[in-house]
Amino acid sequence: MPTGVAIRDPREQLFDAAERVLLRGGPSALTSRAVTTEADCAKGVLHRHFADFDAFLADLVLERSARIHGQAADLLARAGTGTVAENLTAALTDLFESVAVAIVSLVTSRDSLRARLRESMPTGVPLLTEATAMIASYLTAERELGRLTATSDIDALAPTLIGTTHMLFADRTGTPPEPAAVHRAVATVIAGATPQPAG
Repeated sequence: MPTGVAIRDPREQLFDAAERVLLRGGPSALTSRAVTTEADCAKGVLHRHFADFDAFLADLVLERSARIHGQAADLLARAGTGTVAENLTAALTDLFESVAVAIVSLVTSRDSLRARLRESMPTGVPLLTEATAMIASYLTAERELGRLTATSDIDALAPTLIGTTHMLFADRTGTPPEPAAVHRAVATVIAGATPQPAG
């Protein structure tokens, strides 16, 4: 007779548990014991799948960063529909309402994790780098459609939008910003790149 029920993909179960610990207690609460306790599994499960805890955290960050590719495709598909500000507001809110802010805090708080991540990503902050590329790709598409001016500086606009929105959501323990506040910030950033009606 089996003595227990097989758990689903243990890596994903551990990642999900780490996210919950991170969101609840911040980077300082994230230990291997906290993760395995949250995942309701033996501590050995983590070490069976990862060389050490930093390797686990690096894979968590990279896996969560890779999810942005799906969001990027969704945002790009919106080019030419709605308004540019509305599309950006929705995409940036989806990004920063998730675990993204907590992941960035985790990366910036652990030197050993940053060193490990440099092996896979020599420059930039994981997740923010992919998010900036997502926004830049969308802005480029809108510029090609004429919904942004031909002289729009995408390389300046994309990181400015990411940085501005990140600051709005940065207080992990506070109340998330109102959608109107996010929209106002986005509209302000892109105001100079938005074609003005003739007349």
